[in-house]
Amino acid sequence: MIHPIVKYGDPVLETPGKRVEKFDEDIQKLVADMFESMYAAAGIGLAAPQIGVGLRLTVIDVSNGKVPEAKMVLANPEIIYAEGQQREEEGCLSLPGFRGYVERPQYVTVRAQDATGAPFERRGEGLLARAFCHEIDHLNGVLFITHLSMLKRDLIKRKIRKLKKAGEW
Repeated sequence: MIHPIVKYGDPVLETPGKRVEKFDEDIQKLVADMFESMYAAAGIGLAAPQIGVGLRLTVIDVSNGKVPEAKMVLANPEIIYAEGQQREEEGCLSLPGFRGYVERPQYVTVRAQDATGAPFERRGEGLLARAFCHEIDHLNGVLFITHLSMLKRDLIKRKIRKLKKAGEW
């Protein structure tokens, strides 16, 4: 089932998610729904809070569904190692139409659990490292605009207020 993406301004996006404790059929269904919702929105990552679910759960596929092995489920993820630097443009499904340059590590290692609860570690480089950081930020109640300059962030917030006033957000 495709869920609507929660937009900036919804409190669930700025609230840290709760740990996933039960890896049952409900979580399996949620993971399947999250992948379906992410692909429908043409994203490469989706955190549970972005569909209104306050859990520490995210799905990532930097291949946009082209490489089945690229699909990843990260439950209760944490960054255990980061090095290097990259500065690239980022967007977010919860802030459609807005982009900005964000500095992130070039290499990131995460420790997480898969959809069955099995623990694993995974190293990512470049776009995957960026996706790890971006999605884990979501699970901590942090949006990418937090990493932008105050001027750029205020500009985006002002535009969103105008869109809300016009009933377009």
